[in-house]
Amino acid sequence: MVAKPSYEECRRKRLEENKKRMEDLNLTQIALALHDSSPKPSPMKSIKPRTPPQKVVPVRRSNRVANKPAPVYKEAPITVRLIRADVTKRYKRRDLSGRVYASDEARAHAIKRAEELESGLESGYPTMVKPMLQSHVTGGFWLGLNAEFCRKNLPKRDEIITLIDEQGDEYSTIYLPRKTGLSGGWKGFSVAHGLVDGDALVFQLIRPTTFMVYIVRVNGFGEGTKLQVLH
Repeated sequence: MVAKPSYEECRRKRLEENKKRMEDLNLTQIALALHDSSPKPSPMKSIKPRTPPQKVVPVRRSNRVANKPAPVYKEAPITVRLIRADVTKRYKRRDLSGRVYASDEARAHAIKRAEELESGLESGYPTMVKPMLQSHVTGGFWLGLNAEFCRKNLPKRDEIITLIDEQGDEYSTIYLPRKTGLSGGWKGFSVAHGLVDGDALVFQLIRPTTFMVYIVRVNGFGEGTKLQVLH
């Protein structure tokens, strides 16, 4: 009994037969010739990204002006209007025709009499003399006090001070330490007592926020009228 050839022998015979056929057909030489004559691949060219063409889109506009023509911007001449310096300002001026100014002699005389009154007051209480000006008794009605006196003797915060005259009538005022003076309510006190330019007031501090105030009239009437200032 003849033994069958092994797998390896069959495979080797088949490879030899295939090789012989390729040589008979000259396929080996043709394959080598084609491999040598094949062109070399060219280097990759840089490809620029394609930019899509831009479209002109009309600007979005409000429906209210969509149907109106587009605005045209161009330079326009500027007209400069000169205002005359003598044009009257459009605001109400204060009527200062009724102001009465004290003479220097009358003012000095009232201050002297106030200082004499001050020297006769009870010692131990801080005092000061305050001559009246037009700004104290007309217009702004602001009474600025002596800054050094306020710093040493008066409160460091806003306080309500009540002015009480000889008849017992009360007038509330506001003391502002930052401005060292009396603001709101001072006008009512000044008008009620008929204070005028040149009058001299003597303030005597009998408590931390309590004054006794004396009025010396510039015209010589009502000398020594005593007022009280109570907190």
